[in-house]
Order: sequence, then C-alpha cells, then structure tokens
Amino acid sequence: MSSMFLRETIRAYRQRDPAARSDLEVLLCYPGLHAILLHRVANWLWRHRLRLAGRFLSHLARVATGIEIHPGATIGRRCMIDHGMGVVIGETAVLGDDVYLYHQVTLGGTSSERGKRHPTLANNVIIGAGAKVLGNILIGENARIGANAVVVADVPANTTVVGIPARPVERGTAIRPPKPRFDPYGTPCDPCIDPLLSEMERLRAELTDLEARVARAESRAQYQADSRETDHDAPIARR
Repeated sequence: MSSMFLRETIRAYRQRDPAARSDLEVLLCYPGLHAILLHRVANWLWRHRLRLAGRFLSHLARVATGIEIHPGATIGRRCMIDHGMGVVIGETAVLGDDVYLYHQVTLGGTSSERGKRHPTLANNVIIGAGAKVLGNILIGENARIGANAVVVADVPANTTVVGIPARPVERGTAIRPPKPRFDPYGTPCDPCIDPLLSEMERLRAELTDLEARVARAESRAQYQADSRETDHDAPIARR
C-alpha cells in the first residue's frame, strides 16, 4: 500500500469534512478510511486468487468498521465513506475516483447470476445516506443521489436524482451546465423543483384546461340550442 494513496485520501477527508481537525485524527478515528485501507489488502489477496483470505479479511473489516466491502469490488482513488455504518458494496461494483458515500448506502445486485451485477460509479459521484443503487447500472460523472433514493436505472452525468424510484431534479434554468461541487448527502440545498410536485402541477394545469374547454363546448351547445328554439318560435309570433 503506497504512502501516496494514504496521504491523498487523508487530504481528501480534510478538505471535505469540516469535522476533521488533523491528519492524525483522520488516521485514527475514521472507520471509512480504515475500511478502504483494509479493502485494498483484501482486494490484492482476491486478485491473486487467495479468495478465502480476502473474504476473511473483509469480514474482519466489517466487524471492526460496520462497513461491508466485498474484496472483489474495484474502488478508485480518494474514495470517502462518511460515518460509514451499514454501507454495503457488492462484489462487481466499480467506483471511480473521488466518490463520496454516506452511511447505509447499498451498492447491490438484482440478479443471482454470475457476472457483472452491481453498479458502476463514475468519478466524483456523491450518494446520500440510506440510498440504494441496485443492478448493473451506470451512475455518470458528477451525479448526485439524494438520501434514501432507490436507483434502478442509469443516471446521466451531472444529474441529481431523488425519491423512490429515483427521478431527476430540475435545478434552475441556466443554459450552462452547473460546475461540479460538493452537495452534502447528495441532496441539493438550493431551490429546486421536486419531480413529483412538478408532475402533479402539470396534471393540475391539464385538468384545469380540460375543464375550461368542456365549459366552452357546453356554452356553445346551449347557445346553438337557444338559437334553434328562437328560430322555431319566430313564425308563430308573426302569425
């Protein structure tokens, strides 16, 4: 395990977590860092076909940190697991660089068949607490997964999704794409349009328009009926 990997991971914690006051505090007190370091050893054992040793080391890491990472998972540089308790990362999951996971995140599979069955996360993805990302899907670069979301389909790059099932959130009308930034818990704190409320508002507007059209049609029909009655009564009045 290279000292450069350890230094840059500790530096990433210091930059993103305001509670990290020193490198030594991160090294001694952050279970996410411990889980990643132990995973690198377990993954080395796994790739060199020492499968039982790799699984046993990952089991010990789970007992010590509360974070379960299968030794077959691929994790990039500067990956951060904040708080960490209850995180599960499956065997064929692939995480890019600068990925940020909160506690109780699951990167799980939806099939019992062998082969690629867990998600792939591109660089700079943030997944909020309690989110479930399931299946052989791709989470694009700079994507954000809101807390407690359930994601079962690909998420495009630079997209924020929330809800069950997860849906994209509209974040303003700017023409230029937003600059990559850190969103705590993967949930935007700036004003945004909830996808469910947006859909309900669209349906309400359509219903209002439909009611207005029906009222106009009824008014025209009544006017035509009154006109026919007037035309029918006119000769009688002249007689």
